[in-house]
Amino acid sequence: MYETVLFIHSWWAYLVLLVLIIATVNFIIGISSKKEYAATDFRVALFSLIVSHIQLLIGIVLYFVSPYFKAFGQLGMGEVMKDSTLRLYLVEHPLVMVIAVALITIGYSKHKNKRLSNQKFKTLGIFYGLALVFVLSRIPWSAWF
Repeated sequence: MYETVLFIHSWWAYLVLLVLIIATVNFIIGISSKKEYAATDFRVALFSLIVSHIQLLIGIVLYFVSPYFKAFGQLGMGEVMKDSTLRLYLVEHPLVMVIAVALITIGYSKHKNKRLSNQKFKTLGIFYGLALVFVLSRIPWSAWF
């Protein structure tokens, strides 16, 4: 089961990253060009939200079926924190990705309350942009390619 969930999580991550980059660039263009917020922009924001939440659910399943998870019980938190690989997979990556998904969710929720297009784009651009930075900072690049 671990290999299957890992495969899905790894490949879905490409989609999440692609959609998040497209969304962030779209919102930055919206801010700079002062265009009107349209249904397409809403769909981009919503699709990014949905894709990132699906990835979070897959990641939660992967976290608990991962062989790394057994290290908590066997080694304890102190030893996990001393090992950079275990720390990345058990603490840093999950925590930062949950924060990134929370930023996406907050940005999506806050933008719906804004009236002006520029405010909508600015809210989405800031929150989705921060989420993109967080995601890029904690992708295990050595395991990705």
